[in-house]
Amino acid sequence: MLVHWFIGLAIAIVAYLLGSLPTGYLAGRWLRGIDIRDHGSGSTGATNVLRTLGKTAGGTVLAIDVLKGAIAVLGTRWAVQTLAGGAIVASFDLPQQLAWWEVIAAIAALLGHSKPIWLKFRGGKSVATGLGILLALAWPVGLTVLAVFSITLALSRIVSLSSIAGALAVSGVMLATQQPLPYCLFALAAGFYVIWRHRSNINRILDGIEPRLGQGQPTTK
Repeated sequence: MLVHWFIGLAIAIVAYLLGSLPTGYLAGRWLRGIDIRDHGSGSTGATNVLRTLGKTAGGTVLAIDVLKGAIAVLGTRWAVQTLAGGAIVASFDLPQQLAWWEVIAAIAALLGHSKPIWLKFRGGKSVATGLGILLALAWPVGLTVLAVFSITLALSRIVSLSSIAGALAVSGVMLATQQPLPYCLFALAAGFYVIWRHRSNINRILDGIEPRLGQGQPTTK
């Protein structure tokens, strides 16, 4: 139905705009009057904010970026369930259609974070926002991926490597916990996207120059 396409488009636009809220960029401007993209790795994500602006700013940006992803999914779930439960749209096939609309919101929020329209499409690497999305889609998956990230970080002290490990694990965890097909497809696509966004980090890891927590900035972007 045409109304379904309209709702999907509306969900995508709202989720993209939410994801594109440039938290790290705003932190740099407000706290030091700098463009965070001109420092460190060039990312607006929490890790670069942590290294450039300190723990408080990094933690705040991390929390907000996680919330962006969670709100995009949970807001979509609430809106669709509200429409399906009322007289506005009586033809919704829940939960199957709900899962697809949640995935639309998830993809849009990820793209918004990494390619924000406000910053000429130069944003973060979507890890924190992706975590918020996973926690909202299926919290056991989100917590398991967070555990993989945390264990890898404890062993390596390299944030990018830990993010890549989480991205590699997410599809398997989705399948192992028997999540809906839309969730599994999203996990596969999002995991690949996060790894692709870490191309420069992978090169630095292979060259042995990727900084560990507590060390200085990367030497290249």
